[in-house]
Amino acid sequence: MRLVIDILGWSGSGLIILAYALTLIENKSYVVYGKYLNLCGGLLIAINCYYYNAIPPFVTNLLWSIIATLTIYKSRYQKKSCSKTQCVTEN
Repeated sequence: MRLVIDILGWSGSGLIILAYALTLIENKSYVVYGKYLNLCGGLLIAINCYYYNAIPPFVTNLLWSIIATLTIYKSRYQKKSCSKTQCVTEN
């Protein structure tokens, strides 16, 4: 079980680093993927921290995941409330 938890933690770290790297590319299509990578990465690290009873990083990564979830929700809500005539997009 410990090996699985370690793999989850390292995978979560990799996802968060990948999300950060995608934001540096500055391509809007990659930013969308970054939100989901942050969510998954934060949750995986939180699972690892909870297993090892590391409460401060557990709380940090749990909050990281909540922020990612809110960001995803906000971007989806804006897309739904925005029609072609009301929204202007930049190219």
